[in-house]
Amino acid sequence: MPPLPPITQALLLINVALFCIDEALGHVLSYWLALWPLESTQFYPWQVVTYGFMHGSFTHLFFNMMGIWMFGAELERVWGAKRYSQFMLASIFTAALTQLLMSQLNGWMNPTVGISGGLFGLLLAFGMMFPNRIIVPLIPPIPMKAKYFVALFGGLELLFGVTGTQAGVAHFAHLGGMLGGWLMIRYWRGQPPFPPKRRGGSPPGGRTH
Repeated sequence: MPPLPPITQALLLINVALFCIDEALGHVLSYWLALWPLESTQFYPWQVVTYGFMHGSFTHLFFNMMGIWMFGAELERVWGAKRYSQFMLASIFTAALTQLLMSQLNGWMNPTVGISGGLFGLLLAFGMMFPNRIIVPLIPPIPMKAKYFVALFGGLELLFGVTGTQAGVAHFAHLGGMLGGWLMIRYWRGQPPFPPKRRGGSPPGGRTH
């Protein structure tokens, strides 16, 4: 296996380290770094980014890190460290904004943690960059093309979010992460809603094939 690229490696190490520190300190870090609703007295501006580096359980951490390893490493090799970092931040940030909006509309007061918004952005990007790549998800363990995998999981997140299935899971934040990733790729390519790029060279962010 090729070595992990630097940003993916850093994300894995930082998330694991913060989880262990937070557990050892009795979740003190989560109090300050989790994303709290705007109506809460615990909300601070930095939480729109820091929540993505906190996790509520080992299972939550494990599956998110596995997803970052599976999809993020290959995308970083294609994009490079700078563009990959920008993409992750955009997905995490738009996921946070989506969750804050939904919390405001529905009166939710629970904090949000996890890099799942960034991971769902990566899933969308992987499906756009490698639509015909065959992958085998854990659930269901059925080989499928990446574009169908992304469509399936995106549809399920929308269904679960609207119906309130799986309470305690930030489904709309996941969709927000996908939206942020989609917008970032459209921006790189100079596609609406962004102005076109100047001619001369292929548009950044790759192309669908």
